[in-house]
Amino acid sequence: MIDGLMKDVIDPLWERMAQPLVRAGLTPNQVTAAGLALILLASGAYLLHQSAWVFGLTLAVAFAFDALDGAVARQRGMMTKLGGYFDAMVDRYQELVVLGAIAWVSGHWALALLGFSGAMLTSYAKARTAIEVPVDNAAWPDLFERLERVIYLCVMLVLVGVTGADWLLASGLALYAALCHFTALQRMRRAAALLAAVDADKP
Repeated sequence: MIDGLMKDVIDPLWERMAQPLVRAGLTPNQVTAAGLALILLASGAYLLHQSAWVFGLTLAVAFAFDALDGAVARQRGMMTKLGGYFDAMVDRYQELVVLGAIAWVSGHWALALLGFSGAMLTSYAKARTAIEVPVDNAAWPDLFERLERVIYLCVMLVLVGVTGADWLLASGLALYAALCHFTALQRMRRAAALLAAVDADKP
């Protein structure tokens, strides 16, 4: 939702931050792969140090770097369908790694699974609709999209680390899961309306 509603504000920031990567000659896919590597390193380190606030801050840096692949693609004129697909798949693996690390350290496996499943259903709801009818990617400004999920996880981890309250982590994961599934249902509702309209137009 934030990315869709504030695109004119956010995109110029990504463009400026991506300029050093463009000057370094990095390709969009290299930036995407590097972002995944940073997420893996931050998550692996969390398994060792188990400091939630450190994990939250390192994730914020890693996710910010990962978000620059689109800006690099635009500036280098290297926007491709394969690149978009690669980025989307890597994003899903990043969420799996992060929630898996949180579950491993905290023991909240069920809540992490609920959150991950909701995030995946949110993505699938739009992707599956696009198989049936043309979908405008910018016309789905739903409540808890990936940018919101990333910000939420980083802030949650920092707050848990600062307060030392395990109940806050459990409550935070439960709310995360609820928001993910609410957004999946929100997209399903929109998809149903789109598809019903197409069916109604058929002779």
